Amino acid sequence: MPAAAKPRVVCLGEPKYVGAEYLAEFQTEYNYSVLPATNRAETQAMLPADIAANGPIDAFIIRMGTPPYEPFDAELLKALAPGCKIIVSASAGYNEFDVNWMAEQGIVFCNTVNAVAEATADMALFLILAVLRNTTNAEKSARNGTWRAPAGGGLVPARDPSGLTLGIVGMGAIGKYLAKKAACFNMKIKYHSRNPLPPAEEAKYSATYCRTLHELLATSDVVSLNCPLNEKTTGLIGSAEFAAMKDGAFLINTARGPVVDEKALIAALESGKITRAGLDVFANEPSPNPWFLGSDKVIIQPHLGGLTDSAFQKAERECFENIRALFSKGKANSPVTVFKSKV
Repeated sequence: MPAAAKPRVVCLGEPKYVGAEYLAEFQTEYNYSVLPATNRAETQAMLPADIAANGPIDAFIIRMGTPPYEPFDAELLKALAPGCKIIVSASAGYNEFDVNWMAEQGIVFCNTVNAVAEATADMALFLILAVLRNTTNAEKSARNGTWRAPAGGGLVPARDPSGLTLGIVGMGAIGKYLAKKAACFNMKIKYHSRNPLPPAEEAKYSATYCRTLHELLATSDVVSLNCPLNEKTTGLIGSAEFAAMKDGAFLINTARGPVVDEKALIAALESGKITRAGLDVFANEPSPNPWFLGSDKVIIQPHLGGLTDSAFQKAERECFENIRALFSKGKANSPVTVFKSKV
């Protein structure tokens, strides 16, 4: 294929994990370059300038670490239209992307499906063990010299995961990894999602389907949220849902902060309805509600679920492979919005 005919692919910032050999091989088929913008303002200035100098961009890659650029809307990306055929994101969640605008422009948008799934499931499992074993207060007690004394927060006895029921909200890739790993701790697995898994898959994960969310909540000792954030899941867990949960249950959120009504969660924690919560995500990142920062009833992490070296490499490569699939087969591997391609 003549060099001039190669699809032009631009990455927003340098991909640091995809691998030099992989990138070199990719460049034999595509006209690849990097847009060295580090924030939204730089992108708004540099993107149209790049297109004016080098021609339309056929495919645009957005790596991990999106907050400096957000939101990914028409104001930021309008220079890509009408030439761009596909935008790919290394993130699993896509609430910060204006997918409807992209669809209106005829641009295929893809998130990553498998790249961060196992790493995020690992974070969920870590938080499950942490809330059951009350690790934040245990560490404070050890560091403060109170050891296991009452001043350390009543550290013993802790809860054992074996025999407890784990309720998974959202049985996608992350939920499946979590079910598989939690089973190793002898937890009983229940799940709720839009559709039940085929019987063979349910057997594979030893998982029981709950037809309604409230059925799942009422029968689970630990509830893990692993669903995407969208219009239907915003505020999914509120006062009514906490009321439906078992007294003294535990809540884990590695999905997105707005899936939970945080005021309702705080009330449930203060009343003891929820014993402890493990939170990797918050409604207002990177400045969570100060209550969570000061409470000994939550285990908190700064949205690190999918941020591992292996996950980063998988995510970046999944982006490139979505582009390959669109241009070689006419269909991307994981389109969020499907419509007739321009290719």
